[in-house]
Amino acid sequence: MPDTIEQLLEDDKSFEGFSRAQIAMVVTNPHLEDNPIVYVNQAFTRSTGYARSASIGRNCRFLQGEGTKKADVDKLRAGIEAEDTVSVDILNYRANGDPFTNRLIVAPVQDDQGRTQYFVGIQKELRQGEMSSSAEDIHAQLIEIQNRVASDLSMIIAMIRQQTGATSVPEDFAALSRRIETLQLLYEEMKLSDQQSNRDSIQMGSYLSRLAAAIGHVEGRSGIRLSIQIEPLEVPIETATRVGLVLSELLTNALQHAFDRIENGLVEVRMSRLSAGGLRLIVSDDGVGIPSGMQWPDTRTMGGRIVAGLIEGLEGTLHLGRGAAGSFITIDVPAGATLSDE
Repeated sequence: MPDTIEQLLEDDKSFEGFSRAQIAMVVTNPHLEDNPIVYVNQAFTRSTGYARSASIGRNCRFLQGEGTKKADVDKLRAGIEAEDTVSVDILNYRANGDPFTNRLIVAPVQDDQGRTQYFVGIQKELRQGEMSSSAEDIHAQLIEIQNRVASDLSMIIAMIRQQTGATSVPEDFAALSRRIETLQLLYEEMKLSDQQSNRDSIQMGSYLSRLAAAIGHVEGRSGIRLSIQIEPLEVPIETATRVGLVLSELLTNALQHAFDRIENGLVEVRMSRLSAGGLRLIVSDDGVGIPSGMQWPDTRTMGGRIVAGLIEGLEGTLHLGRGAAGSFITIDVPAGATLSDE
């Protein structure tokens, strides 16, 4: 497998405590030989018994066994080859050999040119008693989750391509994994796995607080403090998607790069409602700071293009400031982004 797959296997272990969703999710890359898995969430590892290191880099067929119906496998293969959304109830096998029935929905994730870059698989074990009327409710629930995931991943892919003219998306799977985890925390906040998927807004304070704490746990180190001050706001889901991804990029960048050769430091995350409506997000550090004369976000990098695209989609503004120590980045999102207090 390519080096990037090995990098993902190494990096992805740090996300083991990141998400608690009940819906299993996998992402595969059809541009690599045999369309291997490049991402699985914790729900997948719990359901199947296969660790991430035993899943990533393999085609999903390793879950099949002697009782798996050929007709179900053929249906999946035909949908993937046609790059269509396909749904099937298929008999799979856990790592210990126990069989279970999976309600599986696989859909293509396309870029802005309509080219398939990934496939996302959403799956839920059908337990006894869920094979009749409740199965239809489960199916509708999974379809909505799948649509949300595919839409959000397509948005990320489009922004990666923006301003580059690239014909393909860079294979930075470790960063892709983090961005999917960021989205997954949003899906949990929407409580999609608990049949509360019809709301069109979420509690932003709760979401960003969990997101910042999770990233701090993954990217932080001894001596670096993380302060989180986030006001309660309710926002439309589309706003939450973009602001959450912005925070993920900014906070990860600060924790990874702001304290090079510095033992102690502080990163602060603040979000507040603007008096005229809208919201302000500030990520600051007292580390080495972004060098003077350096343009940020740097649209030559994947993260920079994503931040620029997200802020453009929010119709927001970004201001980079430099203090006596470190840097601070202020994102203002105009009125219409917020709804009401939590």
